[in-house]
Amino acid sequence: MALTVGVIGPEDLVDKVVAVGGSAGADRLVALPYRHEDETLEVVGRAGPDVDALLFTGVVPHTLAAAAGLVDRPAMYIPYGGATLLRALVELLRLGHDVSRISIDTLRRSEVMETLTEAKLPTEHVHVLPYRPGLTSLDLAEFHLAARDRKGTRVALTCLGSAFQLLDHEMHAVRLAPSRHSIRSTLQALVLTTAGAHSGDAQVALGIIDLPAADRELSADLRVLGGSLADLPDGQRLVVTTRGVLEKVSEQFTRLPFLDDLAARHGTAHVGFGLGRTAAEAESLARRAVNRARSVGAVAGVVSMTDDVDIVIDAERSGTASQGPAAGPESTVTLARRVGLNPKTLDRLRELAAKDPEEGITAHLVAEDLAVQQRTARRILKRLERAGVAVPTGSRQLGRTGRPPIVYRVRL
Repeated sequence: MALTVGVIGPEDLVDKVVAVGGSAGADRLVALPYRHEDETLEVVGRAGPDVDALLFTGVVPHTLAAAAGLVDRPAMYIPYGGATLLRALVELLRLGHDVSRISIDTLRRSEVMETLTEAKLPTEHVHVLPYRPGLTSLDLAEFHLAARDRKGTRVALTCLGSAFQLLDHEMHAVRLAPSRHSIRSTLQALVLTTAGAHSGDAQVALGIIDLPAADRELSADLRVLGGSLADLPDGQRLVVTTRGVLEKVSEQFTRLPFLDDLAARHGTAHVGFGLGRTAAEAESLARRAVNRARSVGAVAGVVSMTDDVDIVIDAERSGTASQGPAAGPESTVTLARRVGLNPKTLDRLRELAAKDPEEGITAHLVAEDLAVQQRTARRILKRLERAGVAVPTGSRQLGRTGRPPIVYRVRL
């Protein structure tokens, strides 16, 4: 499917995105630059029907367009993360500037402090103004000048070009720009999301591969996902694909065919996939998943979803050897780790399902038996369904008004 992505932002950043992103999967990148972010709505309005998706060069124009209700197609913005900040700090140090007294706008305070702490830089005289809707370039400039006059900061780092122009003649200012990695990964995610939306599967799947050493065979292993592979600043690898592909390859999130190979080559291997509606959401879930995988054992994979579901895939369940006819039933402990439930909860559910196996169970029955809320019960049944041990067989009114509950046949 041929896709066209419109790139919206200041002219220099739009040019950079088009130059860097030309090989990231879009058939055509259309430059839609503005001179000032106040022109965002006008520029978005010029995006014709042939533009399938919108890529904003930062959070500010994206927020302005979304608030005006003009984001009528898949859209993402390129994040300015810790790697962008670290690159600017290194350049300032190289030029002899004091990076212990700086002011920074738009980035999250937690992200700034984490980056500085990891770089072993002091943080007590660092001042941060996170972006929020309604902030203007004048607001940002006033923040930096106030930090200089009242807190003694020496350098202002801004993510907004118009704020940089206001500051440039007042104090030493640096304009942050998105990294090449951020451009490529966001564009790849947007292309996949747009293609998925066209095919009815709009969720992005981002995977983080954590290995103790470099692996030349990794690209070949992950070819089955049909996505792209990129390096992360912390040495991990990022794979971009879609939920539909991952669901098929993993046989409904029950196995990862490449996990055993990684374990054989490295001894330890942790894989985390996040499924989200946006690249940022999917990456956040992927980081949660890989952290969960580390806690499971030396070799594990985890798929994290937006409804707080973590599906654990152990190494012994990933290889084809354990999937043959001779394989015995899955133990309660193994299944509990795989679906993220307590083994005692699974035992209770097994007893509940055994009371009347022909009738099946509903979220209402689970909620009563476990003394939990119905939304928690529905979430538990969804976890079991994704793990392949619960199958929806229909619905039953049970004499109550409202939407009839789904009946599940549970095999534990």
